[in-house]
Order: sequence, then C-alpha cells, then structure tokens
Amino acid sequence: MDFTFSDEQRMMAEVARDMLVTECSSAAMRHQMKSGVARDDVRWAKICGMGLPGVLALEASGGLGLAETDFVLIAEACGYTALPEPLVEHAGVALPLLVEAGGETSLLGRTTSGEATIAVGHPANPFVSEADTAEALLLAHRGEVHLVETRNVGLVRQESIDPFRRLFRVEWAPTSTTRIAPAAEGDVLWTRTLDRGALFAAAQCLGLAQRAVDLATDYAKERQQFGKPIGSTQAIKHLLSTVQVKIEFAKPVVHAAAAELSARSAYASPRISQAKLAASEAADLAARTAVQVHGAMGYSWEVDVHFFLKRSLALTHTWGTPAFHRARVAQRIFEGPLGPDHTFIRESANA
Repeated sequence: MDFTFSDEQRMMAEVARDMLVTECSSAAMRHQMKSGVARDDVRWAKICGMGLPGVLALEASGGLGLAETDFVLIAEACGYTALPEPLVEHAGVALPLLVEAGGETSLLGRTTSGEATIAVGHPANPFVSEADTAEALLLAHRGEVHLVETRNVGLVRQESIDPFRRLFRVEWAPTSTTRIAPAAEGDVLWTRTLDRGALFAAAQCLGLAQRAVDLATDYAKERQQFGKPIGSTQAIKHLLSTVQVKIEFAKPVVHAAAAELSARSAYASPRISQAKLAASEAADLAARTAVQVHGAMGYSWEVDVHFFLKRSLALTHTWGTPAFHRARVAQRIFEGPLGPDHTFIRESANA
C-alpha cells in the first residue's frame, strides 16, 4: 500500500500551516483566552477564504471533493497551532456525516463555505464541542442520525481542561422530523464518524507533539546555564531526541490509517485505533518533556507549551478513550489475519 503524499497535498498543507502559524500567534491566543470569545472572526474568514471547511465536501456543493488523505495533513497543521476554531471537527467529521446521511441542501452549501458550522454529538463523546457557535447539531438517538437546529436545544456549558474547547451537554427531544437517517443506516454512519474523529484527533496530536518539541528546542537554545545553552547538554538532547523518535514512529501509523479509511478497508477501524494510541502517547510525552525542559517556569501559564499540553490531554480522551482503542486493536490481533503479508496491504471484507 502506497500512502506517501503528493506534492499537491504537501503544498496545500504547508500553505494552511503557514497561515495558521501567523494567525495563531501567542499574543492572539492569549487575547482570545482573556476575552472569552468563542471564535476569532478574522482568522475564521481566512480559513474559509482558503476553502478549508469544504475540503471533504463534494464539488457539486462548493467543496473541494478531496479525501481523508488530503485532510489529515491539514489536521496536523491545526494541531501544530492548537487552533481554537472547530475546523477539524466541522470539515473532517460533521460535513461528511451530513453528506452521507442526506442532509439539507441549503445547510450543506452554507456549511461547505464556512458561513455556518455544524457540531456532532457522537455517543462516544459525553459532551458536544463548539455547540454554541454551530447553526445545527448532528445528534444520535438509538442509532439514528438527527439534524437539529441549535436554537431548538438546551445547552449546558461544561468545564474543559483545554480553555479553547467549548463543551456542552445537549438537552433535546428527538422527533421524526429531525431524523435524517434510520438506525439501520445510522449505526454504520456513526461508526464511520467515530473513525474520522479518531483519525483527525490523532493527526492533531502529531502536530501538537511536534510544536511542543519545537518550543522546547527553541528555549533550550536560548536558556543559558553555567555560561552555555542548556540544549548543549546530553540530558536535554536525549530528552528531546527520544520524543522526536516517538513522533516519527507515530507518523506513518497515522498516515497509513488515513489511506485505509479513504479506501474503506475492512480493517480501517483498528488501524485508526492504533494511530490514535500512538499519536496521543507521542503528544503526551512531547508536552510533558517540553514542560520539563522549561524548568520551573514550565509550570506557569506564561509558557505557551501549556496550550499544547492541555489540548493533547483533551484529545486523548475524545473520540474514544485509550481503553476503547486498545480493545479494537486487540480484537484485530486475535480475530484477523496477521503476518508480514498483512502489514500494509489493503484488506477487503473477505480478507
């Protein structure tokens, strides 16, 4: 299986990352956190101007018509900047679910352009992220998929370890008029939605991990101790190199999982679970190591690495807990074919 990226895919991700790095500066993030606003309108307008909300939407509805392998690098870029806006869950999770469930055409057009956003209430997540800024919610009821306007539900704010993740408990009453997919179809759609959510959470964790290492490396080059940079010591070098190795080992796992999902492989789900585990562990180690490299001041909110530490902790337990994903990997190991000839092949339902 070939899961290398094309020049076009890499170029699109690099342009998106450069824009996000500029727009998600430390000053901008701290101003947004202090003001308590849910979204930076200028930043979101630039995101929409690049067409990012519609990456996975069909061209007929104004989207780019691309696949998960195209979006996974953009999700990494969002993680690298700890983007507060819900681009990943809107473009990578909610829009594909709306399309597959046969959602309203007029809403699809506005959400593809980014004029409006949709939030997803998946059974795997106890709370709905960014529900207050969404025009509509996709909610589950006994396996069914319901599309509900946000103004018709009750939202109760929940505290999050990540100050940029706005979580809500949704109080609503399902009706036949809000159902857009029955349980027979909904079970498949919710499973696929979970896979997308876990995959793109893993991709964000890769970006978070790399940014934490970069911040720690920059600090280690500048911080002087006994007349020389602390980064010149073997102890700091070994800490950071260990994290970088863990990131590099997690990358192909995440990228291969994206290719499996795009191809609708029979074993895409456990591969995505493996990716989620590998990437979240890399992000956790990277953030904690970055705090350690910063020393005592690393425990203060004045250090930007906390943006990435908090986000990695939040993503580790969203779209399936580590225990859930370990169970899916274990099921694949004990019930599916193993061996070198099955490592990177694209497996069908009859494999």
